[in-house]
Amino acid sequence: MTNGNAVTQSLSLELGWPSYQQRSVDCWQGSQQSIEQDFIAEEVPVSLVYNGIPHVVMLTTPTNLEEFALGFSITEGIIKAPHELLSAKIYNRRSGIEVHLKIPEQRAVCMTDKGRNLTGRTGCGLCGASTLEQAIKRPSVVAGSLSLDARVLSSALADMKHRQTLNDLTGSVHAAAWVVPGQGIVDIREDVGRHNALDKLIGSLLLSGKDLASGFVLVTSRASYELVQKTASVGISMLAAISAPTGLAIRLADEAGLTLIGFARGDRCVVYSHPQRLTHI
Repeated sequence: MTNGNAVTQSLSLELGWPSYQQRSVDCWQGSQQSIEQDFIAEEVPVSLVYNGIPHVVMLTTPTNLEEFALGFSITEGIIKAPHELLSAKIYNRRSGIEVHLKIPEQRAVCMTDKGRNLTGRTGCGLCGASTLEQAIKRPSVVAGSLSLDARVLSSALADMKHRQTLNDLTGSVHAAAWVVPGQGIVDIREDVGRHNALDKLIGSLLLSGKDLASGFVLVTSRASYELVQKTASVGISMLAAISAPTGLAIRLADEAGLTLIGFARGDRCVVYSHPQRLTHI
């Protein structure tokens, strides 16, 4: 019998690291055993190094890393605008990936008080924060006049199932999608970490110059604090999640003027804050 723990091959190489691997596994149904091939998502340590100084190591899917670096840098308040990311160079290392980022020196000086230099785990958006003030960031109040027919949300939910290519293969990654009324899902990014997927999406939107007041974000996860914070920090006025929000996420959405939707499934959803943007026509 084939050893069920034998790794057969690594696939989908990007930057020298796989985003998933293929593995022989033992499958059981009742008393019946079979050996089958499974596809497993990878998480790789990615170190973000600013002006030569390591800041944080995130466990992430090794795809779209320049977008991730830009999105993270913006949503964490390290830089204030995309043009302040002067350069990004990616280096494969034996133990992971380093992304070397060049930012204005005055921004780098401010980073010394941010208290990171720890590992950000796959499900953690606050790892490395050393004070309460650093952990709970409160973005400016979002503006924008987005008005959304609830059917647009239902349509995007149905379409999203067909857009998650890595999750279709592995069943273990989150997605963040950018939805524009009249256009549907315009962009989507996947990652083992929900906040990483959102940072990648935000980085992509900023690089392509998208109007962030024209649409909303849809995520395949719970609506946690850091997702609300990251969404509002770039002026996006609506976040919809397929699972529940946390109490802190709701309070921050209330403060930020962001419409927070949870349990978005099929034609049903629950609006937790600023419901005026969602209409039923």
